[in-house]
Amino acid sequence: MTSPRTAMVLAAGLGKRMAPITDTMPKPLVKVAGKRLIDWGLDALENAGVERAIVNTHYLADQLDMHLATRKTPAILVSDERKELLDSAGGIINALPQIGSDPFFVINADTFWIDGGRPNLVLLAEGWDDARMDILLMIAAKGQATGYDGRGDFNMSAEGRLRRLEAGETSPYIYAGAAIVHPRIFAGAPAGKASLNRYFDAAIAADRLYGLPMNGLWLTVGTPGAIGEAEAAIATAGQGIHG
Repeated sequence: MTSPRTAMVLAAGLGKRMAPITDTMPKPLVKVAGKRLIDWGLDALENAGVERAIVNTHYLADQLDMHLATRKTPAILVSDERKELLDSAGGIINALPQIGSDPFFVINADTFWIDGGRPNLVLLAEGWDDARMDILLMIAAKGQATGYDGRGDFNMSAEGRLRRLEAGETSPYIYAGAAIVHPRIFAGAPAGKASLNRYFDAAIAADRLYGLPMNGLWLTVGTPGAIGEAEAAIATAGQGIHG
């Protein structure tokens, strides 16, 4: 496929685990290695050829608006959720008129990684198969992640098909906060709060949720204590850094 030219950046969350830093600023503006979290992601989108990014805002939205106004590329469209926080899928559904009808990137505003070769978003676009997929997730193995101590998110077949973990099951595979999504999955969806997990499950039921293993290192920065670990990984990696 042609690499998506549009992206949705999920930036409206409250960032409660990052307190007390987020008492006075939204989490996407927290700095790691001198760069704000949202800029790591926006720079990666720019490097992958994305021309416009829709960014949803809610908590301390004025600060995000001011920062986003300083960026030239990609072009930023703000999807204002000040009145109601719509959750991951609800925020996308609210922005569908701006997103359009083609597959698009979705990234979390606090997602970034160190590419281990070619840019991971480029690899994700090359891995997209419209005939088989509705959603393609970037997947990290636990050994590629800093700041993560969970049980994993999915099991993944040799072909990349994903399924949920059963009770008591563990997996080395983690959703790394970046995906390609086809907007057809939201056809007829009502406005309001909704989680992307609902759409992940629907895609699993239809055998249309896939994962693509990323290269390099995924940096998880969910708490103040994780910032130093991420910065150490960045310092070690040197020039191989992309947001």
